[in-house]
Amino acid sequence: MVARAVVDCALYEDGRRLPGEVDLSKVLRRIGEREGRFVWIGLYQPTAEQFAEIAAAFELHPLAVEDAVRAHQRPKLERYGDTLFLVLKTIVYVEHDKVTATSEIVDTGEIMVFAGPGFAIVVRHGSAPGLTGVRRDMEAAPELLALGPAAVLHAVADHVVDRYLEVADAFERDVEELESEVFSPERGDHSGRTYQLKRELLEFKRAVVPLGLPLQRLADGSLSEVPAGIAAYLRDVADHHAQAKERIVGFDELVSSILDVSVARLSLQQNTDMRKISAGAALVAVPTMVVGVYGMNFDYMPELRWTFGYPAVLLVTVAVCVFVFRAFRRNGWL
Repeated sequence: MVARAVVDCALYEDGRRLPGEVDLSKVLRRIGEREGRFVWIGLYQPTAEQFAEIAAAFELHPLAVEDAVRAHQRPKLERYGDTLFLVLKTIVYVEHDKVTATSEIVDTGEIMVFAGPGFAIVVRHGSAPGLTGVRRDMEAAPELLALGPAAVLHAVADHVVDRYLEVADAFERDVEELESEVFSPERGDHSGRTYQLKRELLEFKRAVVPLGLPLQRLADGSLSEVPAGIAAYLRDVADHHAQAKERIVGFDELVSSILDVSVARLSLQQNTDMRKISAGAALVAVPTMVVGVYGMNFDYMPELRWTFGYPAVLLVTVAVCVFVFRAFRRNGWL
């Protein structure tokens, strides 16, 4: 049953992968045969039943096991005895032609890493990308892998944080495209698209920002489970994470400004339209008033018996309309 969830399982000695299949029932004995050995197990979305055997074999804490099975956890670092438990949120950029009011821009997944004496267990959930490339790169650097399970923890964290920077690059293109459209002379309502971009940015932010403190704890050398050689690499990961965090915070502020500008421009456009409608109504009101007066059934009307009375009234009406039109035009209402 466990095999259905296991993506890869290998035993390493002095940073080099030992040949052959690893039988979980014998793995503990093989680890104890020689110092410098540890097992690296990768799983994808295991159920509680599938994970139970591994949890029992390595005496994993029940709370950590529950988190690893259920997922939907906040990025964090927990220490249970001599075992470290790291939760990371992964981000995948969803390709799209253009941001719309319903676009999905980022998709999140989760990776949990158990690093303890003689074992590294990595559990993936959701859209978290596979770690085959990470394992291959680590196996190509046996001197780093020889530092033990903490090296696996570093490799996974480094992989996830590097993806943050890649997604930030792609996200920046969306922000710049929307910014150029909002500030273009063409009229349009961009508030829906801007709000959706902000929502997706919030999901990105929730995945990245909370990871800062766990990475600092791993990198500051205060944890005995993390060798000094690995702590140096983790400081580099923490630095990359800080860069990603700064960019996301900057995006958040910029998108908020774009949303404010979009709403302000929409209000300005509505005000402009109302002024034009009001000016048009004023122009129509002048001839309407004149026609209304002369449409009354009175015997004594101004210039009623004059031969040129009709064209004179028309001429005065047109003149007043022209004057009103020029006045509105001069004040920017038309």
